[in-house]
Amino acid sequence: MFSGFFSQAFIYLIAAVLAVPLAKRLGLGSALGYIIAGVVIGPFVLGLVGQETQDVMHFAEFGVVLMLFLVGLELEPSVLWRMRVPILGLGGAQVLLTALVLAGVAMLLGLPWQTAAAIGLTLALSSTAIVLQTLKERGWMNTAAGRAGFSVLLFQDIAVIPILAVLPFLALPELLPQAAAAEAHAAQMDRPGWLQALLVLGIVVGIVVAGRFLMRPLFHWIASTHSLELFIAFALTLIVGITLATEYAGLSPALGTFLAGVVLAESEFRHELESNIEPFKGLLLGLFFISVGASIDLALVAGQPGLILALVVALIFAKFLVLLLLGRLFRLNLADNLMFAFILAQGGEFAFLLFSFATQSRVIGSDVSNLLVVVVVLTMVLTPLLIIFHERWVRPRFVDSVSARPDEDIDAGPTPVIVAGYGRFGQIVSRLLRADGIESTLLDHDSGQIELTGRFGNKVFYGDASRVQLLQAAGAEEAKLLVIAIDDRDKAVQMVQAAKQFFPQLKTLARAYDRSHAYRLMEAGADVVTRETFGSALFMGEEALLLLGYDPARAYRLMRSFKRHDEEGLLKLYEVWGDDHAYGLRIRQNVEELERVLKDDSEEAEDHYRHAWQAMRDAESRRFSKD
Repeated sequence: MFSGFFSQAFIYLIAAVLAVPLAKRLGLGSALGYIIAGVVIGPFVLGLVGQETQDVMHFAEFGVVLMLFLVGLELEPSVLWRMRVPILGLGGAQVLLTALVLAGVAMLLGLPWQTAAAIGLTLALSSTAIVLQTLKERGWMNTAAGRAGFSVLLFQDIAVIPILAVLPFLALPELLPQAAAAEAHAAQMDRPGWLQALLVLGIVVGIVVAGRFLMRPLFHWIASTHSLELFIAFALTLIVGITLATEYAGLSPALGTFLAGVVLAESEFRHELESNIEPFKGLLLGLFFISVGASIDLALVAGQPGLILALVVALIFAKFLVLLLLGRLFRLNLADNLMFAFILAQGGEFAFLLFSFATQSRVIGSDVSNLLVVVVVLTMVLTPLLIIFHERWVRPRFVDSVSARPDEDIDAGPTPVIVAGYGRFGQIVSRLLRADGIESTLLDHDSGQIELTGRFGNKVFYGDASRVQLLQAAGAEEAKLLVIAIDDRDKAVQMVQAAKQFFPQLKTLARAYDRSHAYRLMEAGADVVTRETFGSALFMGEEALLLLGYDPARAYRLMRSFKRHDEEGLLKLYEVWGDDHAYGLRIRQNVEELERVLKDDSEEAEDHYRHAWQAMRDAESRRFSKD
């Protein structure tokens, strides 16, 4: 028994370890890598796993539950309340309209309206696991398309509950003998409708109240033990308990844990929960994707390839058109609308549950159900490929010409500095300049960030600063300095190029993600390049030396020597950037030179840096005493 369990576990793990890095290297993403691994080890290829796949999938669905809990932790209740319109409006319209279209197609194919309705409602749902994984991996969660997609997914999770309630009432007389009818309605007969509603309300209220008033003191008590294992065990116990409670009430477990995450989003334990649960989520979610791949009935595909291909194409195409229409109605621009349609145009993992329940309730025949499960799985497999197609060939044609919303009219007067990117980096730069009376024109491309900073009285204008027209409107012709502090590395390079080409008098100070990005910015013509973590890392290094007992003057000297040598080395390495052999040789030379520099502890250098350090500290003291 144990040897069988461990051998199966080893097969799943080795498949993931081999397939996912290869898939990522090929640009396919981890989700598709897991699915391909499942297909390869499944019963229809290597046959290494087989009958236990469905049991593994049920266990691995806990990964989806954990993912929704973590997503909830990232959303404060106030943020969720602001999203109520897209959740109810866009999400509700997507489920209803898609269900009507797909049900209509099913009726045209000769299926009874009850079966067609069940198929339409089930296939209207998309894959929460694949879509959220994709949005997080590619950093699209905070885009307009990402927020719209998340709103639709959240409504779909809610919609599973009424769909499960409706299915038994769609039973076909020819498929539903009297005994089966009694079995299908047993759950409802055991629990009156008013009691079911009261139970659901009680569970939801209980989660909110416990999260607000009970969980915080419990977490404090657990944290006081200073036992990481106990903290993780308690967090998992909380999630499993909520899952069991919501399942008992007939709710979606994912929805219940999402609600718990939202309630705990304002807790001081939020980040600790995220870091501790993330590994479990990633492993179980990977196991879920492998199970999806292993469950593909390749024999059924080989037996009816034309029919299955036609159904897969029809499902993706129908959902894509509906999503594109709704995106247009809800004012998504073309670039975001296309992304929104591409990421949601597939079936979802709830189809496995709903088709199984519909078959038990005699709404859908088992042959039709098996066929549609294969179609759903194949659409999930194709989704990462569709996203790659969109990212490489569709998005580049639109993303540079269309903004998430029109650029604002900049009504501020000309300022000497333009700051592009008012996030954690740009804020510090602009605040330092303002403290000495230097005003800046602030630009950002994230509407959520603009809304947040606007509450604190900061006027940030919306727009893409790589566009010449916006730079001109921001006063680039009169300004002296352009500070580029955005996260997008490619956009930062484009901004430097645009500024140098059209506003040659404008000095550019650019934030670099790493050395490679710094070289690209230097090549584009940036006047000053600042690596985003370099200064704080130097400061921490100096503090580390002080804590280790070093003399303050010596710690300061070592830090300054390292800084000067590294900055000089950056310029030297830039000269051979692109030549791998020369670059590697220059790096080795740099390391040897640095060791020699840091070993130079002559009294003259010591005295020089002690005086410099003391002068700097005295200057700071005088400034603070004046303040």
